[in-house]
Amino acid sequence: MLSIKKYAAIDIGSNAVRLLISNVIEEKGKPVRFKKNSLVRVPIRLGADVFIKQRISKENTKRMLDTMLAFKLLMQSHKVVKYKACATSAMRESKNGKAIVDAVLEHANINIDIIGGEEEAAIIAATDLNKYIDPEKTYLYVDVGGGSTEFTVIHRGNQITSKSFKIGTVRLLNDMVLKETWQELQEWIESNAKQYSKISVLGSGGNINKIFKISGKALGKPLSYFYMTSYYNTLQTYSYEERITELDLNQDRADVIIPAMRIYLSAMKWSGSKNIYVPKIGLADGIIKSIYYDTVSSNTQ
Repeated sequence: MLSIKKYAAIDIGSNAVRLLISNVIEEKGKPVRFKKNSLVRVPIRLGADVFIKQRISKENTKRMLDTMLAFKLLMQSHKVVKYKACATSAMRESKNGKAIVDAVLEHANINIDIIGGEEEAAIIAATDLNKYIDPEKTYLYVDVGGGSTEFTVIHRGNQITSKSFKIGTVRLLNDMVLKETWQELQEWIESNAKQYSKISVLGSGGNINKIFKISGKALGKPLSYFYMTSYYNTLQTYSYEERITELDLNQDRADVIIPAMRIYLSAMKWSGSKNIYVPKIGLADGIIKSIYYDTVSSNTQ
């Protein structure tokens, strides 16, 4: 007997807001399958408001309300049965974050949970990483966002430790990451990596997905530290406008891709990793699986 239901995840990040709708396929005698059905991304960039002015502007509040209403209608059209909406770093730190959560509930009838960095890391870790990793190896999982980056050490398929740092692409663009924060991150990575003879980085986030696509590598093949360094240096020879017109990057990707690469390269350098693997999973995928396995609260449509 075959059962197909649709679940949705809304990821309200510091750089963009995403709606992922997935088919949850249950077939007797077989493992459940999660198949992406639709992904919508809106680059509202809430972090640009919050990290400078500590609150979300009226303009971006209106964009949030419009986007959430559009997401609500899309979920209805797709006949989504369960959803969860999670807001991360920007909404966490915004003085009017709670007011916007209340406004979205009234305007679009969508419940938003503002989650902490550690909970964010735990939800991301709920993704089926075992499909993408060698169970005998050690990895540093790096999920780069606009406001924060989550790091998880995985050894032989087990999560050893994880930590969230306030180092993100939008923060870096606005020169809002302290030298001490970088130092703390370096010490954390080095102290957790030194006990392993060999470690590889797993990269997650829109920027590394884009870099991987540009590389032309086959799925499952890693990007080398040499390639990452070379592409990072190449990007810096282009202006923001040239990255859009000549490299064909979207305008909301053309600026954040450089600070994102800085984070990934730092993680590779400090962990001693020669390669970065790109499984193309993230918070939204983790939310879908967490809803199904009932490890987080969810809402019915």
